[in-house]
Amino acid sequence: MDNPTNNVTDNNVTDNLIEGVEFLPARERRDPTSYAVASFLARYRGLTLRAYRQDMLAFLRWCAQRQLEPLTAERPHLELYLRWMEAEGLAPATIGRRFGTVAGFYKYAVIDGNATANPTLAVTRPRVAWEGQRRTVLHPLEYAALLTAARHDSPSSHALVAMLGMLGLRVSEAGNADITDLHYESGYELLSIMGKGSKPAQIPLPVPVLRAVHEATDDRKAGPILLNHSGTRMTPASAAGRLRHLTNVIGLEHPTSPHSLRRTFCTAGLISGVPLREMQYAMRHADSRTTLRYDMSRANLDRHAAHPVAAYLAGMAVG
Repeated sequence: MDNPTNNVTDNNVTDNLIEGVEFLPARERRDPTSYAVASFLARYRGLTLRAYRQDMLAFLRWCAQRQLEPLTAERPHLELYLRWMEAEGLAPATIGRRFGTVAGFYKYAVIDGNATANPTLAVTRPRVAWEGQRRTVLHPLEYAALLTAARHDSPSSHALVAMLGMLGLRVSEAGNADITDLHYESGYELLSIMGKGSKPAQIPLPVPVLRAVHEATDDRKAGPILLNHSGTRMTPASAAGRLRHLTNVIGLEHPTSPHSLRRTFCTAGLISGVPLREMQYAMRHADSRTTLRYDMSRANLDRHAAHPVAAYLAGMAVG
């Protein structure tokens, strides 16, 4: 596995991931791996960029420790990378995500002319059963308790929990929302957001959310809707910390993240009878299968198909 021509070391791995990827240097001014990584990451932005940078950093460090030039890696190297992640005790979902990032890197390395072949094509990818993953979703009573605790905590906490749980916003979308993004149209007060993939969306504000947002903005005419305790824009990290505090206040045993409330929004919608197509539109998913992954009530025994089937068949019995 050793490669004497390797030019990736622990000292320059971080340099291979250009901060923000705002500038892509000329190919001849960078080593091939640096250019290929920068070319791949240039496709992304925001939280996706940050996650992919971390995944690539983990892979490049693994290569550096084995003196393997990433662009010369072959299928057995990628198989060994999977085995190594398994030996490290990483969760199947984490392994699948990291390998998916690496597979994307090689795909675009070939497209961009930085590699001659994609060594991940013949690798058996880890199968991750969505049903078996532990993803927190709040019971309606738990969400109600969280909303009450948030209302008592601060107007911004109240608006945060309302926007995530009742609108299904991503935490970055809620944090980036400004007062000037609110407007009135066709009898509804709407919030204009820029969603994942730079896709704009208009979200109608139900009365409970509208009240929470108005309390959070008070008399302010501009600036962010959600504020930290310091009076600055609420960041994803501070929003997560705020939710951890609130869950401790109400005594929830399972951890609650901002994305837990997005899953709660989807699950509650499907349970309450919202059609899948409408829920997909509200979640802003391109594929309905993605929406179904957010439905954490599929294991709900009260909704199991066995009940209506048994009732139907039992009604056919005579005597």
